[in-house]
Amino acid sequence: MKVAVLSFAHERAATYAQLLHDMPDVELLVADPDGAAEDPARGSATARRLGARYVGSWDELFALRPDAVVVTSEVDRRRELVERAAGAGAQVLCEHPPAVDEADARAMVRACEDAGVRLSFASPACFGPAFAAVRKEITEGEVLGGLTAVHGAYNRPRPAGAEAARSGALGTNAPPVFDMVDAVLGGIPAEQVYAQSNSVLGAEPGVESAALVTVRYADGTVVSVDCSWGPADSGPAVGGPALTFIGERASVEFTAAPRLLGGFDAATSRERWGTRGDDPYAVMLGEFVAAVRQGSGAGPDGAAALRTLRIIQAARASARTGQPVELAVPVTVQP
Repeated sequence: MKVAVLSFAHERAATYAQLLHDMPDVELLVADPDGAAEDPARGSATARRLGARYVGSWDELFALRPDAVVVTSEVDRRRELVERAAGAGAQVLCEHPPAVDEADARAMVRACEDAGVRLSFASPACFGPAFAAVRKEITEGEVLGGLTAVHGAYNRPRPAGAEAARSGALGTNAPPVFDMVDAVLGGIPAEQVYAQSNSVLGAEPGVESAALVTVRYADGTVVSVDCSWGPADSGPAVGGPALTFIGERASVEFTAAPRLLGGFDAATSRERWGTRGDDPYAVMLGEFVAAVRQGSGAGPDGAAALRTLRIIQAARASARTGQPVELAVPVTVQP
């Protein structure tokens, strides 16, 4: 199976390339023809290090007809690359956000639907057996009862790279959380979003580094999320989203990076803790590749990414105005 990593603009592109290179029966293709002014050889250098094939142009890459692609370009290039991948018949795994605006994101979804390929989004916490067990428990509702509220946090440090820094905490930390909520709710849309934010730790003026978002969904479920940037060892919500799903009779807790070993670090006068478990990105890529082989899908799809994008855009609007933002809920026509 040929799998291509498209661009090395994203901070995790090199990680994805390494993980794909280590998979049996995967032929890794690397393409980064646009490069970067400060590091024009970033993609070709990774390809040389891995012994992978480097492709010097997008035309050449898509002429090779990869079976799947991982899109890790700048946000404003993702629509073009996803549409070209769909035209080549490749299954797509794309980083969040899909695009700068909703119109481009919808065009990406439509292109993949028309080509009969699946557009999936990189949201590692949505993969793996732990989250599958949480979803099963909530869906069955035997212990939990009906879901009423979700409290969550994702406080990883500010990501490296200018693209991530410009995305702010809402752009980098919120999508994995709301992808998980979307999966649990089965795609029920949000109807109201309220957010507060600040840019105290932002790399650029006006870019939020802290954000609290409250969302009311169409079924009445209320979700409150802290998706701020934080110190590298500030707690369990650093390693991935930590969510509490509250039902009518009980609650279920999910932590992407559960605490294994804790203690006090005298050198820093701070608590330190460690976790264990499979690399979530390796799990995500493994399930994505397996789904491509089986002709199925894995993880959040294009429609889910659109719902998450609308929440984040509404959160930014709410933070600017100080008012809740109402979202139009699609009307379902009964036959």
